[in-house]
Amino acid sequence: MKKHILFLILSTLFVSLAWSQENKDIGIPLIGEVAPSFIAESTQGKINFPDDYFGKWKILFSHPAAFTPVCSTEILELAELQQDFEKLNTKIIVISTDGLNSHLEWVKSLEGIKYKGKDPVKIKFPLISDNNLEISKKYGMIHLATSSTKDVRGVFVIDPEDKIRAVIFYPMNLGRNIDEIKRVILALQQTEKSNVFTPANWQPGQDVVLPSPKTAQEAEKMATRNDPDLTEVTWYLWFKKLK
Repeated sequence: MKKHILFLILSTLFVSLAWSQENKDIGIPLIGEVAPSFIAESTQGKINFPDDYFGKWKILFSHPAAFTPVCSTEILELAELQQDFEKLNTKIIVISTDGLNSHLEWVKSLEGIKYKGKDPVKIKFPLISDNNLEISKKYGMIHLATSSTKDVRGVFVIDPEDKIRAVIFYPMNLGRNIDEIKRVILALQQTEKSNVFTPANWQPGQDVVLPSPKTAQEAEKMATRNDPDLTEVTWYLWFKKLK
């Protein structure tokens, strides 16, 4: 009896260790980390990510499957704004867990749709096939709590040096706001350019926020500055107009 119990304990420990080893690298990459790399086939040929896009901002946009209704509207909205993203030095890369043939047929179908009364749009960004779920696991979208592809709904904003700068997840029944994703890119680029922060609901052209004074002396010095572009809300909250 004791041998049987010992065997069960050791077996359970072995399985636990094996699972831990197999899944030790599965987790959502965090802000500031280097974007996990992969090589995959897409509707525009083989992609080596992120090396093929070094020096560009990148939006990695994931889907659970082709021909899903919510995802289809998101692809169409991305296509509608793809030139805006191009002007922002930003590349769109879409991942779906179906095979390449499904993606090719999906793109062909979407390019023939008149959506919201607008003329059909050609989809110029690649759709990557992740049917073995390798990429989804690298980006923490398939993990212990879910073995289903329905949670492959992440958006990763990656900077020109291949660092993760923003991570957004949505459930499969909630369509993503493409304008908000564009706003994230605009805000990140603005903060880097001007060494400022952006307040809640910020839109391009609106006032930005300055870093808080680190000392009482700094706060007093800022309060005595005669700068019409600065507005004090309280000692730690200053707004600035950008020229």
